[in-house]
Amino acid sequence: MAEEVKKDAPQMFKVTIDNITVEVAPGTSILMAARKVGGDVAPPTMCFYSKLKGSGGKCRTCLVEVAAGSTADPRPMPKLVASCRTNVMDGMVVKSITSEKVLDARKGVVEFLLLNHPLDCPICDQAGECHLQDLSYEHGKEETRYEFQRRLFEREDIGPYIQLHMTRCILCYRCTYIADQITNTRMHGILDRGEHAQISTYISKAIDNDFSGNMIDVCPVGALTDRTFRFKQRVWFLKPLNAHRDCDKCCGKVTIWNRGDEVFRVTARKDEWGEVEDFDGKTGWICNTCRFDKKKTSDWVIEGPRKINRHSVISANHYLDDLKRPHETIAEVMGGRKPKLLMDIHAVSEVNKPTVHLSEIEGPATSEVFNKENGRLLPETK
Repeated sequence: MAEEVKKDAPQMFKVTIDNITVEVAPGTSILMAARKVGGDVAPPTMCFYSKLKGSGGKCRTCLVEVAAGSTADPRPMPKLVASCRTNVMDGMVVKSITSEKVLDARKGVVEFLLLNHPLDCPICDQAGECHLQDLSYEHGKEETRYEFQRRLFEREDIGPYIQLHMTRCILCYRCTYIADQITNTRMHGILDRGEHAQISTYISKAIDNDFSGNMIDVCPVGALTDRTFRFKQRVWFLKPLNAHRDCDKCCGKVTIWNRGDEVFRVTARKDEWGEVEDFDGKTGWICNTCRFDKKKTSDWVIEGPRKINRHSVISANHYLDDLKRPHETIAEVMGGRKPKLLMDIHAVSEVNKPTVHLSEIEGPATSEVFNKENGRLLPETK
């Protein structure tokens, strides 16, 4: 009887990222190894999406410094490398947030990404969960050096559910990858080259398939928006809840965003890196029926509140860093009445607490409240 050949388990590589050592399997990218460490050590990404084959290598926001190539060859790499496209080696030493070169490079990349990007945050539906918004707060500059004409495009409805704002697009290619890999009926692509490159549909074609809404989920900016949700609510005023339903097209596991008893939008469940979660070994893409047609609470089995702790300007409170709130000055102008600033509302975030009903949140002060608190009457108007 022939002896049974036993295969040895694959050797694990040890890689040190920002002085933290982790063990990963051969073939793992530096980015995925950094995500295993977690926190700010993981480089930001705008084009890479682990669920989409071929993504990455375009935006350059994930640049890192390799201080030592491996145990066998400890020489440093001469230039910064894209962590999403570079695999680890045993004994590799990587610098992310501990490298001044990396931080300076990220500032430069963000400046390039914002060259043609409009200042639409106050009216963009992606505000509050926009990856570029987070990146600009962390690594961006307050002003631009660009003095030339920016690219301008008209808004375009590329399907019954999706509107394209090409002016906001950073050409990450995610929407084309997802259309190829989960629908096999792609009706759009990158047209032209260089500064003229743009996303558009083929002539007289519209994006209309059962999973087209997932293009909205993978878009890192507000280039692709949900036409059924446009300008209806800010995401930080909505309560995200995990829910599910029996669906013959998809997994049926979603996050519903409601205010009171009204469901304003439905999205796929995302992990801490902003990517769609896996269920039973499969990516949890959702169909258009679940996303656009089931907008009632009664359509879903509610599992409970969902905590959003990453890729959120509101939860991260970046805009409150080193910010002095002018309570005293405003209190003097208002006759001693304590002001209710918008910054206070976001800091408390009562609207996102599942235990607080929206009707119980204190609204803006009225003249009746002013008179009661200050013990005086307003002068009569003639």
